[in-house]
Amino acid sequence: MDIDSFGAVREARWARLKELSRSRRLTGAEADELTRLYQATAGDLAAVRSAAPEPSVVSRLSVLLASARVWLTGAHTVSTRDTRRYLAVTLPAALYRVRWWAVGMTAAVVGLAFLSGWWTLTHPEALELIGPPEVRAAIAEEEFASYYTEYDSTSFGAMVWTNNAWLAAQCIALGITGVFPLYLMYNTVLQLGVSGAVMAEAGALDVFFQLISPHGLLELSAVFVAAGTGLRLFWTMLVPGPRPRGRALAEEGRGAIAVALGLVVALFVSGLIEGYVTGSGMPWWLKVAIGVVAVAAFWAYIFIAGRAAVRAGATGDSTGDFATDQVALAG
Repeated sequence: MDIDSFGAVREARWARLKELSRSRRLTGAEADELTRLYQATAGDLAAVRSAAPEPSVVSRLSVLLASARVWLTGAHTVSTRDTRRYLAVTLPAALYRVRWWAVGMTAAVVGLAFLSGWWTLTHPEALELIGPPEVRAAIAEEEFASYYTEYDSTSFGAMVWTNNAWLAAQCIALGITGVFPLYLMYNTVLQLGVSGAVMAEAGALDVFFQLISPHGLLELSAVFVAAGTGLRLFWTMLVPGPRPRGRALAEEGRGAIAVALGLVVALFVSGLIEGYVTGSGMPWWLKVAIGVVAVAAFWAYIFIAGRAAVRAGATGDSTGDFATDQVALAG
């Protein structure tokens, strides 16, 4: 197919569809014409995608059809049904598709953080890089715990939520580079390992786990999922499988957007826990129990709700107003 000649022949049809879809009012005849043009243009899009998938033409026709669909189906408004479907189907399916990437990232970071902490603790020269003994003692005895009570609960929770959500979004958006998620995980390994070593040296390793368990289990899990999602995008770019590379990246990218939005909610919950639970006067066993319940619910949502959604046919891909149309072509 000569895409330029095809576009020249169809230009009048597409321009007329655009004109009608932008009109505030349509007569009965114009509405019928809009329907015919919509169906014909959907066929044009299918033909272009199958014979000559020119990205600019595909994008133009997809947006044109999405605009026309508003007239055919009525303006789409966000409803509780849409939200329920997103939470019960789209999001868990998207998370389920990246589950093993997230599990692998979790195992790798936790294992390397343990090795980092052990190495730092057992090598005096490594401890000296952190600071002299009095500095390390001050960190373990005062600074580590005071971090969670320095600000009021609401401000602190909002601060950590926005910071972590931004990091997770970057991890997914820049994951296609294959570098940023690994860089962020490298820093996470060092932070966990060094902090654990300093607390262990002071005999306060129990305090370390008490302070990070309430919020950190869920917070770190969300970050690991973000890193796994970003690296999956990178891998899809390298190995798209049977799908064309552009299509594979588009599909995985839309699923990654769903994951990113879901992680904002998860990190909001961890921010609330960090702001109102970690530094509070609750018994430590209750704080840790809250963290364990939160992270268990998160992973159960991924594996149980996600598996059910995938078995029902969900993919985590976009199914909203801007999903592209596909129609059967004869021959």
